[in-house]
Amino acid sequence: MSNIKLDSNVPAGPNSEKWSKFKDDMKLVNPANRRKHTVIVVGTGLAGASASAALAEMGYRVKTFTIHDTPRRAHSIAAQGGINATKNYMNDGDSVHRLFYDTVKGGDYRSREANVHRLAEVSTSIIDQCVAQGVPFAREYSGELANRSFGGTQVSRTFYARGQTGQQLLLGAYQSMMRQVDEKAVELLTRREMLDLVMINGKARGIITRNLVTGETERHVADAVVLATGGYSRVYFLSTNAFNSNATAAWRCHKRGALFANPCFTQIHPTCIPVSGDNQSKLTLMSESLRNDGRVWVPKKKEDVKKNPNDIAEEDRDYYLERKYPSFGNLVPRDVASRNSKEVCDEGRGVGESGLAVYLDFRDSIQRLGESSIREKYGNLFHMYEEITAENPYQVPMRIYPAIHYTMGGLWVDYNLMSNLPGLFVLGEANFSDHGANRLGASALMQGLADGYFVLPNTLSDYLAKTTFTKASTENPEFKAAEDQVRADVKSLIEAGKKGTKTVMEFYRELGLTMWDHVGMARSEEGLKTAISKIQNLRREFHNGYKLVVQDEGFNKNLEVAGRVADFMELGELMAKDALSRRESCGGHFRVESQTEDGEAKRDDENFAYVAAWEYKGSVTDAVLHKEPLVFEDVHPSQRSYK
Repeated sequence: MSNIKLDSNVPAGPNSEKWSKFKDDMKLVNPANRRKHTVIVVGTGLAGASASAALAEMGYRVKTFTIHDTPRRAHSIAAQGGINATKNYMNDGDSVHRLFYDTVKGGDYRSREANVHRLAEVSTSIIDQCVAQGVPFAREYSGELANRSFGGTQVSRTFYARGQTGQQLLLGAYQSMMRQVDEKAVELLTRREMLDLVMINGKARGIITRNLVTGETERHVADAVVLATGGYSRVYFLSTNAFNSNATAAWRCHKRGALFANPCFTQIHPTCIPVSGDNQSKLTLMSESLRNDGRVWVPKKKEDVKKNPNDIAEEDRDYYLERKYPSFGNLVPRDVASRNSKEVCDEGRGVGESGLAVYLDFRDSIQRLGESSIREKYGNLFHMYEEITAENPYQVPMRIYPAIHYTMGGLWVDYNLMSNLPGLFVLGEANFSDHGANRLGASALMQGLADGYFVLPNTLSDYLAKTTFTKASTENPEFKAAEDQVRADVKSLIEAGKKGTKTVMEFYRELGLTMWDHVGMARSEEGLKTAISKIQNLRREFHNGYKLVVQDEGFNKNLEVAGRVADFMELGELMAKDALSRRESCGGHFRVESQTEDGEAKRDDENFAYVAAWEYKGSVTDAVLHKEPLVFEDVHPSQRSYK
């Protein structure tokens, strides 16, 4: 058995005082010494860009890596609806405690309280920071910043910039980072993919990257490595994430010893444009903010599903979320909305050609507020929907269906956002820490910027100040060994690519379908065992031979994808293994064997109130489970109800 001991390093004292206590007690690096330290940041989304900007502003030397040709292509740019912060501008009773409570409850009591409370505390500073950067948040007529509500809450705390919030926030962080690039404080390396982590004397001291244009491998040394590479929902093939989104950097760190926490905790987003054909490479998200003014419904009678929705009388419409959850209505959390959409479609009341869609209808809001008001709030989203579907949502209801969107699992981190590997810090969606088993809408942007701007600059400084570093360079034998392994893996992929007839994309689609069918919205013991067996067979077949269209080590998009698919196949098995071991329902993890009489998720707090942290032991099949017990001091777990 492994001798790993999980220590969350949470400061003593009440949750409301822990972050202040940490900052009061932390060790500092004086300004003159900061320029002696180099920090590697992998990823340029909200978490990575904000961390790079903040660390460089403090005086550290930063090397930042992105797989894109420009940091502006990071997937954070696709977030639409908003960012949460507890400013209470609407005077509707919001507070730090309420945001903290909503986030823990929304995650179905499977997140670490101390981390979530810190997130709620710093949320207000995020808005001030972004306004100072010039982020064009929506404003009221008076000039005050506007707020709207999102799923899982009864207050309006979501700041937004029409349906482009992620884009505007990313541009703010990007501009701050590029200012530091111009100052020579940040060295930005584009079109680089991290393929290995280098450990020296038990500490993370560098990475091996592959230049995606030339194919060359490169060594990079530092005193700490910050991973901000996003989530792993592309393991399902079809998801709302960009095709370039992947899990390779995190997975390679996992293989070097970083624990992977709660991999089965994935989120299904309820408002996506339904699948339209077999050749799609991704799905399109319709912002959850639309549920503020749109009403979700399906016909009451199966014989009406093919009718024009405008011809279906009011009394023949089933507004099922309003009916079942009167307190929250259409603003129930994402997991609840998604499962209910699947349920009515499984009953045969789904609409559209496939029968796998429900209506999101703005008729009543347009009549109440006027079309111009709806246009002002959601115009770009409506335009995007019409471009994709050739239907005008001002005149007919949108059709939506749940899709894989976000991953709450990720590399395990302590309170300092450091993994169990000293010197490896993990930010944003790449870590597991804040969202439990289900993320509330508009909280991803909040976490990314909180981690990068306000948490990491303190915790990383504390680590650097407390740590004695031996001199290291890219000539260390550990760098050579890691680079040799990366080159061998690339050559192995090329050799396997000469032997088969199925393309990488065919394997990828098959993996995604297996994941969606068995590790999707509803999971069962039988289905999860089937998934594990199928994935193992698929992995063997893939490594025995597939068809690599271009067999070259240089610029080769197929080779890039092949490496990521190989990692997804291992990660997919771990996700199914984790879901199988968690014999309870919680948040987005719905085990059909564990539900209440009325079909809601049924937790088992006595046996499963822990973080599942998996250790790699040479193969996924032999992975070892470690458990971090969850301690609840301020929010006591109860049956989650939104009725």
